[in-house]
Amino acid sequence: MQARSGIFSLALSIALALPCAALAQDRGTAASGNSYAQTKTPGPQVGGGVSSGLGPGPANFDAHDLSGVWNMSFPPNASQADLEIYVSQFGKDEPPMTPWSKERFDKTKPAFGKRGVLVAQTNDPAFQCFPPGVPRIYLHPFPMQIVVTPKELIMLFEYDHIVRHIYTDGRQHPKDLSPSYMGDSIGRWDGDTFVIDTAGFNDKTWLDRAGHPHSDQLHVTERLHRTAADRLQIDFTIEDPVAYIKPFTSSMFLRLRPDWSLMEQVCEDNAALLGFEK
Repeated sequence: MQARSGIFSLALSIALALPCAALAQDRGTAASGNSYAQTKTPGPQVGGGVSSGLGPGPANFDAHDLSGVWNMSFPPNASQADLEIYVSQFGKDEPPMTPWSKERFDKTKPAFGKRGVLVAQTNDPAFQCFPPGVPRIYLHPFPMQIVVTPKELIMLFEYDHIVRHIYTDGRQHPKDLSPSYMGDSIGRWDGDTFVIDTAGFNDKTWLDRAGHPHSDQLHVTERLHRTAADRLQIDFTIEDPVAYIKPFTSSMFLRLRPDWSLMEQVCEDNAALLGFEK
């Protein structure tokens, strides 16, 4: 197995503390607006669950091949303040909440971000080992593996062995869709971009680690595009007419880790989360 010793503890330190030494490498000015926009490709890995730096990957690749193990990467040209937001929520600005959403947001007690509390005080559903939902699953600093079959693209997340099935056989969302944590996902190619449409959520998860809620009307569109052989950009459009006045967008960046395989991570046995604060 590949060398990934200390990844879990380092991933926690990045997610909870974002050490200055790791964040001081090769960045410039963050993109403006509510989205993180990629202008250069993230490069050398800092270690643990998140990589940083700038630098090109190999030139030759098949844009339609998304298979492999991918790991969260820092956005290009981001400041430390930007990075603290990046691992906590989608977009640098507060999403445009409705009064319904704002009332619920004020009652959340996240363990991350500027409103963060101690783990023992949080009411974050993820700390009760409920599935994190979409798009929040991407904010957990653990790798994911993409497996492609003729009828579906499968995302295998190291985090609590969460699995997403994105069907590519032309089906539509079922009319009698039952609400679920991870939603129902269908996918298609738009040129060199793979588009995932997900609906059918329950309202039991948060959008992010900062405590932004959503309703069962949440609709998430993801656009996956390989910008280099070992770089993947995901552009999100998040729509929820009950919780947000208008749709909002953001982007996430991942790096291919061809020498990695997924490790075991079990939420119910994750005592390190509570011990981290002591």
